[in-house]
Amino acid sequence: MKTVKIFSILLIVISLAVSFWALPKMPDRIASHWGIDGLANGYSSKNFGLFLMPVVSVFMLLLFWFLPAIDPLKENIKKFQKEYNGFIFFMMLFLSVLHVSTIVWNLGYRFNMSLVVPPLIGVLMIYCGYLLVKSKRNWFIGIRTPWTLSNDAVWEKTNTLGGKLFIASGLISFLSFFCPSFAFLFLLVPIIFSSVFSLVYSYVIWKKIK
Repeated sequence: MKTVKIFSILLIVISLAVSFWALPKMPDRIASHWGIDGLANGYSSKNFGLFLMPVVSVFMLLLFWFLPAIDPLKENIKKFQKEYNGFIFFMMLFLSVLHVSTIVWNLGYRFNMSLVVPPLIGVLMIYCGYLLVKSKRNWFIGIRTPWTLSNDAVWEKTNTLGGKLFIASGLISFLSFFCPSFAFLFLLVPIIFSSVFSLVYSYVIWKKIK
């Protein structure tokens, strides 16, 4: 956990350093949101756009550190602590890369953002799927439904299947390289399907066991 803390904090520090470096080079308003076509369709002040993501990263990091301590089933989290720590690092890395990509785009190095964001999310989804497979019953991490939270066997079956579906969803997102105009469809449709299917599956398994 100590190593994860150090590298996560380092990523946030780097993000802040890049923001301060880019501050005088930026126009007063910068692009902060892109549509499914990869074109900028939302703008914000440069101070807001340059420092929002590092601030969000700090709060998310503190939240990820805090949640296991208050979980009534925190002993179960310790059983997959290594994988959970990996998730924290991947999330901080994802936010940092997204932040730096936004700065690079606004510095005039134009590229199709729809070719960057879906694969980034895809990599994160692959690791999330791996985390689900390894997870044990708890209140904060995993596919949490009334049925998975009430039974270890339902949790195990649902998160194992859901994890595999999320890994597949992450892999499908890489198809956006070949069909950039459908990039977000390759991302959203598999994730929505995986989430809904896992929800229904948890009920079916619970009903069968009951």
